[in-house]
Amino acid sequence: MSIISADVAAARPAAGARTLLVAGVAAAPTFAVVSVAHAATRDGFDLTRHPLSMLSTGDLGWLQVATFVVSGLLLIAGAAGLRAAIPSRWAPRLLTVTGLGMIAAGAFPMDPGDGFPVGTPAGPATSLSWHAGLHMVAGTVSFAALTAACLVLGRHFARAGRTAAAGASWIAGATCVTGNVWAMMGGRAGSLTVCVGVLAAMFWVSATQAAFVRGS
Repeated sequence: MSIISADVAAARPAAGARTLLVAGVAAAPTFAVVSVAHAATRDGFDLTRHPLSMLSTGDLGWLQVATFVVSGLLLIAGAAGLRAAIPSRWAPRLLTVTGLGMIAAGAFPMDPGDGFPVGTPAGPATSLSWHAGLHMVAGTVSFAALTAACLVLGRHFARAGRTAAAGASWIAGATCVTGNVWAMMGGRAGSLTVCVGVLAAMFWVSATQAAFVRGS
């Protein structure tokens, strides 16, 4: 049995809720696979210097925009399924905010900068467009909500006596916030730490939802 499964064995969600949870399970792998593959194939993109959001710029920018939007919708669907699976009110709400933030991040793309896309001058952009500003706000809100959702899930598991699951939730939340704080402080490879932190939190949320889907 997984570190989560004993907590969910007593009550398996109804079929409709399970379908929504399956959508939530797909959010993390969808975002990770498409984004990382996109990053690996775009000329001039360096994940240690460029955030994944910068993939929304250039000729293939539409692909990352779509990835943000689709992943956000999957997160929102998963949050609705989770609402039927656990008594926590705040975990589903926070995951809904996370999804809305991702959709907004896709709708308002970053500016080109630091040599990407190819042909863009090196170094940070000298000015910030309105849509890039909104992108930063959306990303900040989304990452904060994702971190908080992991912490709330940790509290839920702790109250249910699932110590290992609670610890994993708190670690996922701490990883997410640490990666973002490191980047904001100008730490080395900050965009990479943001990527690792966010994906760690997203995959933990997906794993939690998968356990409720199995109900065993």
